[in-house]
Amino acid sequence: MEEKVAKALKDALEKENIELVGVHLGKEDGQKTLFVTIDSENGVDMDLCVKATHIVNPIIDKLDLELEDYVLDVGSKGVSEDEN
Repeated sequence: MEEKVAKALKDALEKENIELVGVHLGKEDGQKTLFVTIDSENGVDMDLCVKATHIVNPIIDKLDLELEDYVLDVGSKGVSEDEN
């Protein structure tokens, strides 16, 4: 399922100069969450996350993934422990 979502999102995000880093279905605070991780040459800020969410949401809706009661979380890859 994650691979299907990633394939569907990749080109649409790249057209807006947004790199798709990964897609992961997991849980956060007990809620089923679809994490979409993005990056860009200029970094990731709140405006870019909102822009990416507007791109991602309708694409996921059209995929008919049979996901119910989930949260979409679009964000940056953040700082890994290796960078500290």
